[in-house]
Amino acid sequence: MQERICPFCGKTIGASLVRCPYCREAIPSAVAPSASRKTRSEGGSNIRRGLLWALLAAVIFYFAGGHSSLTLPFTVPGFVTQYLVPLLFLAGVAMAFYGAYQRMQAR
Repeated sequence: MQERICPFCGKTIGASLVRCPYCREAIPSAVAPSASRKTRSEGGSNIRRGLLWALLAAVIFYFAGGHSSLTLPFTVPGFVTQYLVPLLFLAGVAMAFYGAYQRMQAR
């Protein structure tokens, strides 16, 4: 007979039981997702997040840098377009590459 350990009380019980006879807790039957699946989904999430950051940086640079015919109702300091927007863009690209690396490692 196969046995497993109750995650609540730590005593050995039968593998087919759905409730522990010692502590009376319901034993979860769902198996936790494997680490590779979790990493793969995190990789896709990081790719999307990185591309979104890069797109956000491009939109901010376009409108705050004065390249649009529309004018903003407030002034944007120069250091934002000169330092912070390129930093956001590079962080987005790096996040997308890291997500691609995670997906390749999960295969």
